[in-house]
Amino acid sequence: MLARAAMTAPQRSWLFVPGNRPERFGKALAAGAHAVIIDLEDAVAPADKHSARSSVKAWLSPAHAVYLRVNAPGSIWFQDDLALCALPGVAGIVLPKAERSSDIGALVGAGARQVLPLIESAQGLWNAEQLARQPQVLRLMFGNLDFSADMGIGGDQDELLAFRSQLVLVSRVACIQAPIDGVSTELDDAQAVARDTARARRLGFGGKLCIHPRQVPHVNAGFMPDVQQIAWARKVVAAASESGGAAVAVDGRMVDRPVIAMAQEILAESAGSTQQGPK
Repeated sequence: MLARAAMTAPQRSWLFVPGNRPERFGKALAAGAHAVIIDLEDAVAPADKHSARSSVKAWLSPAHAVYLRVNAPGSIWFQDDLALCALPGVAGIVLPKAERSSDIGALVGAGARQVLPLIESAQGLWNAEQLARQPQVLRLMFGNLDFSADMGIGGDQDELLAFRSQLVLVSRVACIQAPIDGVSTELDDAQAVARDTARARRLGFGGKLCIHPRQVPHVNAGFMPDVQQIAWARKVVAAASESGGAAVAVDGRMVDRPVIAMAQEILAESAGSTQQGPK
């Protein structure tokens, strides 16, 4: 089970691009995001669903793998979207309004290589552990705006703290990658995006959804260890190496195995972040 959490290198920034705007697909890939999600659901009006699906199908290629957010189960478009799941160039499927294991099964049965359930309702959160344990589920995502609407909750800070933490806990228990936090609606407020990203990282999220390319660099930077953290981690790892892995003092503080593991993770994240580029 633990191997499921290490299936791929960390992907921090996940950029949405509307499925009916094929001229933007290439631009999204060049925006520096670790993953691009072509959106066939909320970003596409009902009248454009068929043409968007056709445009995506024509554009897909193994040369530029992307994720697809299909339409919600129960919608009149879900069954037709299943035909895209196994096409070359589709790295995985983002499942909106995720609530039932059977819907994940339908995607996997249609050839989905990976599934990312988007938790957007009380029922979805209630069933989150069951969803997280399904085959091919890579990680969970938090649809904070729809979830707030479903719960009748205002705001996006303290009001959603408990629910965000629940997704982090479920992901850990299910031995999958850390969940992806929801969107920030601010397009021109870099400080707000950076603040939301810092909160997500502190809570244990492994990445964040982006709705505009301008948000991507702030999300990438927010999940990157800073200079002070990297210097501390190097000092801890060096001290641990000299002590043979036993408990040791660094800067007047005790360093034992959990702290050493944290330092090693920071260094691994730092190295991984410098190697990753657009998918």
